[in-house]
Amino acid sequence: MQNSSQVKSKRIFVAGHNGMVGAAVKRRLESDGYHTVLTRSRAELDLTSQSQVEQFMGDARVDQVYICAAKVGGIHANDTFPADFIYQNLMIETNLIHQSYLRQVERVLFLGSSCIYPKLADQPMDESALLTGKLEPTNEPYAIAKIAGIKLCESYNRQYGTDFRSVMPTNLYGPNDNFHPENSHVIPALMGRFHEAKIRGLANVTVWGTGAACREFLHVDDLARACVHVMNIDKAELEQNTTLFRSHLNVGTGEDLSIRELAETMAKVTGYRGNIDFDTSKPDGTMRKYLNMDTLHRLGWRHDIELEEGLMDTYKWYCDNKDALRFS
Repeated sequence: MQNSSQVKSKRIFVAGHNGMVGAAVKRRLESDGYHTVLTRSRAELDLTSQSQVEQFMGDARVDQVYICAAKVGGIHANDTFPADFIYQNLMIETNLIHQSYLRQVERVLFLGSSCIYPKLADQPMDESALLTGKLEPTNEPYAIAKIAGIKLCESYNRQYGTDFRSVMPTNLYGPNDNFHPENSHVIPALMGRFHEAKIRGLANVTVWGTGAACREFLHVDDLARACVHVMNIDKAELEQNTTLFRSHLNVGTGEDLSIRELAETMAKVTGYRGNIDFDTSKPDGTMRKYLNMDTLHRLGWRHDIELEEGLMDTYKWYCDNKDALRFS
């Protein structure tokens, strides 16, 4: 086993460091004392370009790669630009994984999404549910790209003996989230809506659906801690504790709450004192969706940040940065 100083001296490339996940992974690595964390902006390195990734990986002499870079978006974006989502995500992961093999990178961590699981998967969703049913149609191209990333890592491990790992996080939130008023996920969308209602003194905030649907949420800093934890588990320990080393690991809280409970907590966090209305003419979506966390718990990781604490942290970041946010 390598000692701590050997691990901390690794040359680590965080792909996608300007996004919510990549920024959190970079923060975590630096706070943990890693000496050489490499980053490149999109202007400096186009990860969809095979030649640019080849040149960078040849020059950088990287020991570990965190693949946090991805094209992401909400339901509307996924439905409007399916070709962009499948093409760009396939190119990013293919270029980085293949070059990591060619350059003999010690370890790679690929990040996906819980949308890889079938729409009607049993709850909580176990890693073994992958490819057992049809995907949610609205984000199928994105999900297929992420499944391909898992299978790329698995296939290189099988054929070449590489040490490429994959984690599949649940719904994420936190600093640097996307707060676009029309193209954001549920937590930033509600946070912006409740904040605006408080500022304007509105009597009511309307939430889509009945409020009965349940979802799981993980603070991005907990995900970052999980990523570093998974990256540094000995290969022998992974193989001893799970049959999934050649596939992927769920990362979540293993707990869910209703959208009604989320809205009530959001009102408390933002200081909104009006009424919460539920528009029952709008769809609830899947009524329950959360991850089975038995495997990663067995490997020594559990979440630290409870939802209300995490929302308060995120709301502070939102208020501090709201005026600087730009939406295209």
